[in-house]
Amino acid sequence: MPSLFDPIQLGAIAAPNRVLMAPLTRSRSSRAHVPGPLMPLYYAQRAGAGLILSEATGISQQGLGWPFAPGIWTDEQAEAWAAVPAAVHAAGGRIFMQLWHMGRLVHPDFLGGDAPVSASATTAPHKAHTYDGKKPYEAARALDAAEIPGIVAAYAAAARRARAAGFDGVQIHAANGYLIDQFLRDGSNLRTDQYGGTPENRIRLLREVTEAVAAEIGADRTAVRLSPNGATQGVDDSAPETVFPLAARALADIGIAFLELREQAPDGTFGASDAPKLSPLIRDQFAGPLVLNQDYDRAKADADLASGVADAISFGRKFISNPDLVERLRTGAPIAPDVMAQWYSQGPEGYTDYPALAEAAA
Repeated sequence: MPSLFDPIQLGAIAAPNRVLMAPLTRSRSSRAHVPGPLMPLYYAQRAGAGLILSEATGISQQGLGWPFAPGIWTDEQAEAWAAVPAAVHAAGGRIFMQLWHMGRLVHPDFLGGDAPVSASATTAPHKAHTYDGKKPYEAARALDAAEIPGIVAAYAAAARRARAAGFDGVQIHAANGYLIDQFLRDGSNLRTDQYGGTPENRIRLLREVTEAVAAEIGADRTAVRLSPNGATQGVDDSAPETVFPLAARALADIGIAFLELREQAPDGTFGASDAPKLSPLIRDQFAGPLVLNQDYDRAKADADLASGVADAISFGRKFISNPDLVERLRTGAPIAPDVMAQWYSQGPEGYTDYPALAEAAA
């Protein structure tokens, strides 16, 4: 049976262990979404992960509505990003960039007052983070079918820039209620054209984006993240078991490097759901490396690796305060707590100042 500390091949990446660092929004970029000077150190500190998945990174201004989050659509952004994979590689690590279009979760404040876009003309619940505090989301407009090739091209261009900046590959963010997820689920996709209605039509955007990115940088350097069970940020589906295994089959046919699933549980600490986990059904359709995420500890990770439902596990918040998380899991050392109030602050506190075990002992 594989353990967390056995190597695994993730497409083109020879990962030395099965502990992946999940994407974590940390807001250490500029208002122009240019990666900040603390970011190379932060990621290099965590290079012991089998593979780092970067924080979600906007593929376009249209798709990015989070304060101080990074983008990858300008030369300035790409040039600043280059220091991150260089630092990770120098520390012996590997890193993919996660590509992000937030869809209806972009507040008009980020768009010069224009409406955000989505699969359909819907409005997200709750409030958006803006530079002027939290504000209610506003109604999105439905993307015209003629606009969708431009969205697909933006993903491919972002992947090309990421590789040119030194990243080992990219992960397409198709989870958590963002644009691609808004197309996947019938609670937010009310379309009647070739991108709506049947599950086959609703997975079309995901398939087209993944094919375009794979054609640009190679399927073996392309990954995808899905969140198949339960509602996330107001996005849900009436029959997810008909959608997500089908999506997994399409991704398997493309030959992606791996598929990551964020699956909620009834007792989830950052999003909970009573909806059944779909990883067993997805496992039947996706023979490539399958990575599971959310609320894992060593015992739960070992159990899912042993059962065969997972090939690797991604850990998110534990990596915030434990830069040497792999070693802590290996040795059974204490897992340090993080400070939630510093998740999205702009300084080193709660970012690069969490010590590794050896530093804490000293």
